[in-house]
Amino acid sequence: MKKIWITLLKMFIFFLLLFATMRMIFLIKYWSLVKLSAIPFGEIIKGFWSALPLDIATAAFMLAIPAIFMFVFLAIDKDTLFAPLRWYFYLMVAVYNLAAFGDIGIYGEWRTKLSYRALMYLQNPAEVINTAETEQTLLLIVLWSVVTILFCWLYTKFVEPKPKYPNKEERKPNVYLLSGSFVLLLGLLFLGMRGGFNEIPITSSKVYYSSHKFANEMCVNPAYYLVENILNSKKVESRAHFNYMDMKSAEERTKRLHAVECDSTISILKMERPNIIVILLESWSADLIESLGGEPGITPNFRELEKDGLLFTNIYASANRSQHAMSSLFGGLPGMPVTTITNHPDKYYAVPSLVKKMDSIGYCNSFYFGGELNYGNILSYLRYNEFDEIIEAKDINEGFKKGKLGYHDTDIMPWYAEQLSKYQQPFFSTLFTQSTHSPYDYPKIFEEIEWPKIEKQYVNSGHYTDIAIKMFMDKARQQTWYDSTLFIFVADHSHTSYKNHNIASFEHHKIPMLIYGEPLQDSLRGKTFDKICGNTDLPAMILAQLGQSHDEFFWSKDMFNECYKPFAFFELNHGLGWKTPEGEFVYSNSGTLSKNTLPEHIRDSVVLDGKAYMQYHFDLFNSY
Repeated sequence: MKKIWITLLKMFIFFLLLFATMRMIFLIKYWSLVKLSAIPFGEIIKGFWSALPLDIATAAFMLAIPAIFMFVFLAIDKDTLFAPLRWYFYLMVAVYNLAAFGDIGIYGEWRTKLSYRALMYLQNPAEVINTAETEQTLLLIVLWSVVTILFCWLYTKFVEPKPKYPNKEERKPNVYLLSGSFVLLLGLLFLGMRGGFNEIPITSSKVYYSSHKFANEMCVNPAYYLVENILNSKKVESRAHFNYMDMKSAEERTKRLHAVECDSTISILKMERPNIIVILLESWSADLIESLGGEPGITPNFRELEKDGLLFTNIYASANRSQHAMSSLFGGLPGMPVTTITNHPDKYYAVPSLVKKMDSIGYCNSFYFGGELNYGNILSYLRYNEFDEIIEAKDINEGFKKGKLGYHDTDIMPWYAEQLSKYQQPFFSTLFTQSTHSPYDYPKIFEEIEWPKIEKQYVNSGHYTDIAIKMFMDKARQQTWYDSTLFIFVADHSHTSYKNHNIASFEHHKIPMLIYGEPLQDSLRGKTFDKICGNTDLPAMILAQLGQSHDEFFWSKDMFNECYKPFAFFELNHGLGWKTPEGEFVYSNSGTLSKNTLPEHIRDSVVLDGKAYMQYHFDLFNSY
């Protein structure tokens, strides 16, 4: 038994050594990029430590088969425990090195990691061979052979034990010890695979630690990334049935929807370059807001802000996950069925960046979150957007009490208001709240609302974050930057509420949004904006108010342009929802309209518009 545990430890270290060696080769190959990007040497060294969580997860997956194999053989009392595993390890070394050297080879050309998209090019091997540099290809093949042979030898020489049992009795394990050890082993492997005891399982985003793209991509284990990318891409392919019409018709209809006949944006600002703070409210449904049809008393502090702000009464989230909201807010991208752009780092280049655009006009950009951003690969997407600073739970050392998902809103929000004073103005900053996400373990600092209806915990979590909003605004009003700052309070997506709306409905997808602050035109204070719009429209709206072009944000509409065509969209894994001033419909790919309030004379045309939008978005995403 002891020999098995020692052997497993040696196998584990063996894989980590293999991963570190390939990372070193990657670094040596592209050392010129380190110098070009002026990445400090200490930051590069830190990358090897940052890479460990994903390397451990990868090693845990690779160890699962040999670990179970050894325990099974021990249980049935066989002498030959290790020799058959030699070929498994030879195969793992060869395959891993193939992925790692493929990663090295493709990075020089595409500046992305080896992905499912890249593998698709192997369907035409002649084209790949013709476009590749012969010398580099031969060098990679030679290096692959040398490193593979070296590690196969190291395994045979130092890892694979030679069992020598003097007699059968010594070989026979204690059944209770064997069972307990096996359960312990499975637990350790499971923890390794999911990245520890954290609420959120590990993703490639976990190892992103630097503001430098190359440093982050060096850390990502190529085998883990490739498998993750293949699985995400296969999910997309499995739903590649949004084919409602020919592609040209879908494109033409979609572009007509976004065509604007005049440039008549109404300015809502009293100053040219205000600071802009986005308070991204986790899972806030419109049903939390009394002015949007919610019950009184849930969010009284938000209601107070409405008296001097501009409340949006007809805005909808295009999807139901936070990672979708990130790409909508910073890229203007609608929700995607089955997957999201954050799960496809190889496609990031195709999505415009509001953050980079703000940087180009002199804004200092930051993002704050009291939890962990590795969920849904959000951190990797934010890193790609090149914020000047990204702060999450691991970066906060204020002695705050931590909940299951991170620090609570009443601690983070007033602290965040003080932190903003360190930034050069104008700044563009986002705070992502988290206390309205299950398991709702917020501090009980108020007398909870008696709630006879469903979703009592959710309602009270909204009331708690509403208190945090007041604390934030009270602290913000004490800061020197306050008079020059525009606040945008908007939900990332909605949530099942006490009204129990069908998820395939616009009632479910309706979210609150409020623009507030001294830079807001006096004539708009206490007013409402009632036109239909979506959370994808924020980038175009913000840039238009700053007098900047937003042409690259194709999917984002400037809702303050008097000529824009009002509509909203949400995705379903099996269909879509579409809303216009004339009515709305929800369509399932089974061919049914679960809801349709459109007048008969325009019904067919508007339904085709929605289908075209979904198809063009889906096909364009797949083409990136």
